[in-house]
Amino acid sequence: MTTTKTSVMAFLALCAAAGRGVHAQQTPPAAASRGLQLAALQQAAVDTDPRFAQLKLHEAQTDLRLDNLGAEWRPSVALQGQVQVQSDVPTPPPFIPGGQPFFKPPKDTYDAHIQVEQRVVDSSIRSRTDVERAQLAESQSRVRVALFALRQDVNNAFFAAALLQARSGALDAAIAGLDTRLRETAARVSAGTALPADAAAVEATLLQRRQDAAELRVNRAAALARLAALTGRTIADDAVLELPELRDRIAGIRSAPDSSRARPEYEQFARSRDRIARQQDAVATQTQVRVSAFASVGYARPGLNVIGDQFQFYGLAGLRLQWKPFDWNTEGRERDALGIQSQIVAADEAAFAKSIERTTDTDLRTVDRLAETLALDDRIVALREGIDRSADVRFRENAITAAEYLDRNTELLDARFAQAAHRVELAQAGARLLTNLGLRP
Repeated sequence: MTTTKTSVMAFLALCAAAGRGVHAQQTPPAAASRGLQLAALQQAAVDTDPRFAQLKLHEAQTDLRLDNLGAEWRPSVALQGQVQVQSDVPTPPPFIPGGQPFFKPPKDTYDAHIQVEQRVVDSSIRSRTDVERAQLAESQSRVRVALFALRQDVNNAFFAAALLQARSGALDAAIAGLDTRLRETAARVSAGTALPADAAAVEATLLQRRQDAAELRVNRAAALARLAALTGRTIADDAVLELPELRDRIAGIRSAPDSSRARPEYEQFARSRDRIARQQDAVATQTQVRVSAFASVGYARPGLNVIGDQFQFYGLAGLRLQWKPFDWNTEGRERDALGIQSQIVAADEAAFAKSIERTTDTDLRTVDRLAETLALDDRIVALREGIDRSADVRFRENAITAAEYLDRNTELLDARFAQAAHRVELAQAGARLLTNLGLRP
């Protein structure tokens, strides 16, 4: 009766200890303010990527081109010179038969002048300015699309490290339990109530668990190093990764699956359409009237008096008009070509939207499957913990061998590994869903 009472008390004590162990395993090892959060790491990867500087570079490039377009409204000054020798020149007939012409211009001519021209009417400058601004917006949106791909890279590195972190937590708990069992078994061997082989079996398993823990630490350090390289941050080997809580946000997506178009690709499609529209407007201005004023001051032989043979100063001014009323329909064909390009953009956008829809459906199904699996994991772990506690009590009473006890202990560790993996995979599936939709986790 005393032996039975002692066994029951020991069993209850082990239950309480196991309960405290499970609670410690579920409690984050660091405060939230000290943990690494996925959203902050994603933003750090974007901010430190060399391509982020392209946003400002494209803007600076466009500013230079806009300055050049604005300069076309300013007067243009050109200095021109020409020396020319002609084989013949126009001469008037002589006044008397057989006589000499009244004048004869020289065959060598010289002209040097300064010409100033000022545009007065030119609608193409404004349309080309609009095209440059539209191209800037499209270029910047293309950079944002390229940078967005970093978010999924960060997700992969983050959850790879988080999975190893979760496995390490489960393994550390198993090592602590085995270490306690080894001390108890060694004491029993010394007291003659257990075989030395039992202590050896427990110790061998404990050493194997420590080997596994060392391998996990190395692999986790490598995963954190990849994460540090992506984000440009220094991440310590003992840094804690916080799994994002995404249940409410995923529920919001289910209630309004078509409400989010936050992916930067949608912005790029819109900017491409806008750029095409601005180019169509620019094409239309190529046949419109252009008017400019001009003035020239020069020194030439002959000057404006073409019958003279002396060097003279001269000046002239006027208006110049340019109009192309007929261009063999090149404007229409170019506008049609740009219209086809707009249709290509629309087709790409439709295909992209369908791809996002398919991916979203797959991610939601994965979240549902993992949520159900995790609920079963909780039950499996609870059952394995009960079996392990019972095996521990029976092992201490020499009712089972060390091998049988260690088998039950390994089954519990495997169940906790599966639970930890599914918990991380569930968070990863949710983060992947939000990332695919262009949302922050």
